Amino acid sequence: MSDIKTGDAKTTFKRVKRHFSPSMALAGKFTGQGAVEAAASGCRITLSDGREALDFGSYAVALLGHRHPAVVDAVRAQLEVMPTSTRSVLNPVPAAAAEIVVEHLGGTLPKVYFGLSGADVVEAAVKLARVATGRSTVIAVRGSYHGKTLGALALTHHERFRGNLDALLGGAVHIDPTDAGAVARVIAETEVAALIFEPVQGENGVTVLDPAILAQWCADAKAAGAFVIADEIQAGLRRCGERSVTLAAGLPVDAVLLGKALGGGIVPVSALVCSEALYAPLAADPVLHTATFSGHPLCTAAVAPALAAIEEHVEDGERISGEMLAGLAGIAADHPSVVTAVRGRGLLWGIDFHTPDFAGEVQVGLAQRGLVVSTCLSRPEVLRLIPPIVATSDEVAQALFLLRGAIEQARAETA
Repeated sequence: MSDIKTGDAKTTFKRVKRHFSPSMALAGKFTGQGAVEAAASGCRITLSDGREALDFGSYAVALLGHRHPAVVDAVRAQLEVMPTSTRSVLNPVPAAAAEIVVEHLGGTLPKVYFGLSGADVVEAAVKLARVATGRSTVIAVRGSYHGKTLGALALTHHERFRGNLDALLGGAVHIDPTDAGAVARVIAETEVAALIFEPVQGENGVTVLDPAILAQWCADAKAAGAFVIADEIQAGLRRCGERSVTLAAGLPVDAVLLGKALGGGIVPVSALVCSEALYAPLAADPVLHTATFSGHPLCTAAVAPALAAIEEHVEDGERISGEMLAGLAGIAADHPSVVTAVRGRGLLWGIDFHTPDFAGEVQVGLAQRGLVVSTCLSRPEVLRLIPPIVATSDEVAQALFLLRGAIEQARAETA
């Protein structure tokens, strides 16, 4: 299990097929063009056959690229002294990380619960809202994605993820993202514990929700005594320009959920950052909601250097956003018969193709050319481009060049 060599790819495919899923093995073999991941640095990954690929995917985790030195150093230092916790004696690392996250978001939301995945903090936030209000109904939004654990899955909208589990997924009402009066109508019919929304729906083809509608929803929810939860696990921490999209818009939320980039692309860590009122049940009974690895020292050691490093690249993020917008608009203008829309904000972009099959052909071309992007499982006609905030102008230009070439190849092969 030492260095990965070219010959190890076949062994990996066999193991994935045997122990995980045959379809996962097939998809990975296709995406890697017969190779597997071997190493990564910055915006690039190295494959087992020696090829390099530009990573504009990784489902928004690698905002700082791969192996950012400041985050690596902090995690390595923690590994050398105390990577885990007794959970009986207090540990200073997660406590310091909590203070840093609160200050990073402006200090208006003073309480923190750390998880490992986005679903962890979705579950925590919704559970606390239900306990604090004594109500069960949560309003979510059509097209939303909040995770696949049962509580989070009840809030996730797409049937592909819900399968035949509907009988176990009660307590959620999904509203039209374009209907400003939807929250008020639900509240008129039932008592609501919380409203949860993503300001930018990444899995839904990178759909940016209207801030004016969100403001109306928040006002209606707050007036009825319901909590407002902003899921920024993908969109937050400068991915879409701001530290928090909702707080920057002045929306009166009770919680912001963070994840993905929070661990600096090195370790898994997520955070529920919330008000005293929402957190009150957990403050009163700290064992009401616990997890063995919540506040894990090795993971929370990454938080401070990750946030600091992201802030050092704010101007780069603005530059990349402008380059992506201009480049994608040019591609759309040159290929109007196959590119039906371009949507996005900051460092999160979705490009719509006229059919899912054509999007698949483009993905084939990107795999051959060495550009990693993220698909939208609930919107197969959309490919997501999620550049790291550390990408150079040359790397952005290369990604756009490879995308243009893949589209031209797909058009030629499907003509």
